[in-house]
Amino acid sequence: MTRKVTKAIFPVAGLGTRFLPATKSIPKEIMTLVDRPLIQYAIDEARAAGIKEFIFVTSRGKGALEDYFDHSPILEQELRRKGKDNLLEVLKSTNMDSGAIAYIRQHKALGLGHAVWCARRLLDPKEPFAVILPDDVIAAEKPCLQQMVEAYEDLGGSMVAAMEVPTDKVSSYGVLDIKEDMGDTVSVKGMVEKPAPGTEPSNLAVIGRYILDPAVMKNLNQMKSGAGGEIQLTDAIADEIATERGVYGYRFSGQRFDCGSKAGFLQATIAFGLSRDDLRDELQEYLDELSAVRAAAQ
Repeated sequence: MTRKVTKAIFPVAGLGTRFLPATKSIPKEIMTLVDRPLIQYAIDEARAAGIKEFIFVTSRGKGALEDYFDHSPILEQELRRKGKDNLLEVLKSTNMDSGAIAYIRQHKALGLGHAVWCARRLLDPKEPFAVILPDDVIAAEKPCLQQMVEAYEDLGGSMVAAMEVPTDKVSSYGVLDIKEDMGDTVSVKGMVEKPAPGTEPSNLAVIGRYILDPAVMKNLNQMKSGAGGEIQLTDAIADEIATERGVYGYRFSGQRFDCGSKAGFLQATIAFGLSRDDLRDELQEYLDELSAVRAAAQ
């Protein structure tokens, strides 16, 4: 029987340079997608999957991220005084219980594997753990990590979220070499981090959701340098392929947005805006008008 996944690591130490100058003073994870910060989408997904303990791997300048999850007594009092109960409930959903959240500093940018390794002392050495990259926002009827947890209960081992990507984009991802395709899940016989064009074993790419056997952390302890001279999480997971535990890819149901890029962030903003009853009509009207203007100009 597999153990429950109750802890998740959120690597959020990146500087967000692609969003400068905004990220000069605001952590990228606090940037809002419609009216919720990117990190809130990740937290809500983790909660839906049964995560109880949240570990943030941060860096200097991320104080606003820590403050976001704290209580705001003055604001809560003002909303209560004005009878704005709906906004009060929204605000409460951003609060974290004392002891449920922890912050660890990554002092050097040595890769995703290193960021995950920084959280090693806060994990149970016998329990699996999740890793969530907030840049990857996934719109799904059932949250992506919840889908993975349900599949993991039957398979165990280590599991990565995976999706097919266009051939010309494969070299930007970690890619799976498939041993057996079982539909929603695949067993993995190899993993390649950012393969050179034309050398990719498939177009099934790893995206930012992981459920990892504790042995992966032991593999990270070796501090092996991988692609780009960084300590790659993909390499530590690949070391598990030859074990009896195995590695699996999970084809999740949902649409993934790369909110680490400007184009992806804008696409997500439009998609999430159109999914909102209070915004859909006005936003769609604007988009239709914009399309008409562009068509006329051509």
